Amino acid sequence: ASKEIRILVQEDLMNDTAKREIASILRCDGSLIISEFEMQLLQETYKIDSNLLFYLPILFEPIDARVQQNWPTYETRKHFVFIGNFLHEPNVNAVQYLKKDIWPLIRKAVPTAALHIYGAYPSQKIFSLHKPQQGFYVLGRTESSKEILENARVCLAPLRFGAGLKGKLLESMICGTPSVTTTIGAEGIPGAIDWPGMIADDPKEFANAAVQLYEDNNLWKAKQQSGVQIIHSRFSKNIFENEFIKYFNRLKNNLTAHRLQNFTGAMLMQQTTLASKYMSKWIESKNKIKHIGGT
Repeated sequence: ASKEIRILVQEDLMNDTAKREIASILRCDGSLIISEFEMQLLQETYKIDSNLLFYLPILFEPIDARVQQNWPTYETRKHFVFIGNFLHEPNVNAVQYLKKDIWPLIRKAVPTAALHIYGAYPSQKIFSLHKPQQGFYVLGRTESSKEILENARVCLAPLRFGAGLKGKLLESMICGTPSVTTTIGAEGIPGAIDWPGMIADDPKEFANAAVQLYEDNNLWKAKQQSGVQIIHSRFSKNIFENEFIKYFNRLKNNLTAHRLQNFTGAMLMQQTTLASKYMSKWIESKNKIKHIGGT
C-alpha cells in the first residue's frame, strides 16, 4: 500500500498543472513563495535554483499587548467556527467532512455547543447542510471575518488537500482564536513552534482535540500564546521587508548575469516566443486562404 501511495504522489507531482507552474517559475527572474514547505518542495523535488525563489509569506503587524488585552476572553467566547470561500474546493470538502464525520462526535461530547459555518458563495449543496437542530449552522458570507473569529472559542479547519498557507488559520492567530486543523492545514506555518491548538488527521482524534481545547481554559490560553509567538517570529513584516528589498535590488542590478545563469528558463522563453510566432503565422496564412476562397 505504501508503494502505491508513493507512486500516486509522484504522478501528482508530475501532472500537467505542475509542469505548467514549474515552467512559469523557470521563465521568471524571480518568484515569491509564501510557504516554506513549497520552497523545500521546489528545490528538493523539482530542483529549482534557489536564486529564482524568495520566501515571502503572508505578513502581519506584531500583536502587541494592547491588542491582546482587547481580545474577548475564553469565558466570553462560545461555539466553534469554520470560515472559507466556497469557490475553493478544499473548503467545500472540509465542511462536508465536518458535517458527516466530525461534528456528530463533537456535538455528542458538548451538546450545548454549535458550529457556525461562514463563507462567500455557498452552493445549495452547502446550504443543505444547515441543521440548527444539530447545532450546525451554515450562515453564508460575513462582513467581518475578524469579528467572527474573535468571538468564537475554537476554529475548526479539517482541510484534506490544498496548497500554500491557509489564511483562515493565520487570521485565527491574529484574533487570538486557537484552532484544530490537519497536517495539510498546518503545512508551512508553525516551524518548530507548538501549533496554537491541535493537529489531527483522524476524525475521532480531531473531534477529541476540538472538545479538549474547547473545554480546557488553561490549555486554550497556552495555545493562544503559541499563535502570538508564531506571528511574531515567522510572519512579522519586520523580519522580511528589508531582505525582500535587498533581493529585489540584487535582481534589478544584476539582471543580465542572473539570466545567463538560468539556461533552462532562457530555453523555455525562446520556445514560448517561437510557438507564438509560428502560431501567428499559421493564423495569418489560414485567414488568407479563407479570404481567397471567399472571393
